[in-house]
Amino acid sequence: MNWEAWLGLTAVFAFLILLVQRTEPKRRRWIALLALAAGELVRRYIVYRGWHTEGAWAFGAALVLNVFFWVLIGRSNPPRSSEDEIEVLGNE
Repeated sequence: MNWEAWLGLTAVFAFLILLVQRTEPKRRRWIALLALAAGELVRRYIVYRGWHTEGAWAFGAALVLNVFFWVLIGRSNPPRSSEDEIEVLGNE
């Protein structure tokens, strides 16, 4: 097993999953489509290099890491909506 490839693929998959997880709910569908497109490019690279085992283990490790992140941090700190921070100043 190529450990450097596994570590790099784990980082890429974890970033893509975390990107979708921490996006505000209104934009999550578009970010998920973008992440799926990027994931397909990574999958094609894995097939090209012949790293099938490394890719499967990296995806599983990225899922586990993101579940741990969600349990420890994500549930108590959900992503904020951009509408919560917008304040309109009145004309005086």
